[in-house]
Amino acid sequence: MGFVTVVYALLFYFATFVIVVGVGSKVYQYAKTPAPLKIPTMPAPTTQLGVVFRMCRELFLFHSLFKANRWIWMFGILFHAAMLFVLLRHFRYFTEPVWAPIAMIQDIGVYAGYGMILGLLGLWARRFLVERIRYISGPSDHLMLALLVLIGLSGFSLRFVARTDILAVKAFFLGLMRFDWQTLPSDGFLLVHLGLVASLMIVFPFSKLLHAPGVFFSPTRNQVDNSRDHRHLANWASAIGGVKKD
Repeated sequence: MGFVTVVYALLFYFATFVIVVGVGSKVYQYAKTPAPLKIPTMPAPTTQLGVVFRMCRELFLFHSLFKANRWIWMFGILFHAAMLFVLLRHFRYFTEPVWAPIAMIQDIGVYAGYGMILGLLGLWARRFLVERIRYISGPSDHLMLALLVLIGLSGFSLRFVARTDILAVKAFFLGLMRFDWQTLPSDGFLLVHLGLVASLMIVFPFSKLLHAPGVFFSPTRNQVDNSRDHRHLANWASAIGGVKKD
């Protein structure tokens, strides 16, 4: 077993540990953060079922962004939808035999890669072209977008510039899952691509990409507009002075 295999095996174990523990701890922190005010963004649903439908619109259609800015919505939904297909396509490296739905979307996943990069470039351009977005954009925003673009470009290089042994790559990742390490090909483009992916996994819990799980805990989205019917009281406040929450 070569040095490269050992280094990348340990790197992905570390990256997996960081993203699982990091995201898990952040989700726990979000769940424990009190929401003392009833602040749903209007017009807000008046029932819990309405909140579910509202969250679904936000998750799958980016409804509020659509109403706010159509061209940013276009690039945003293009990037996220394409990235979903790209991620699903890569599940073939972690399953044996490959699940039928994953096998069916392999060609779609290739074309989705183009959409992913196009969407990223559009979202990146807004940080230069839109004055109010440019004002609040920091180096970390540009670095995250650059990292995602480089992951996409390095992935394309493995298909169109320097192909690698994908069977060996799959054996490597299956071996990591089974704690039976297999040799990883030492092709340069592959190592760059995997290194960038591991870097994204490591920085994910500490970046703005945490809006992915964070949207579920946004009080402006997950609250019911029933303040006239029920008194809203945070859990931590209900214990003070024996006050009961309605």
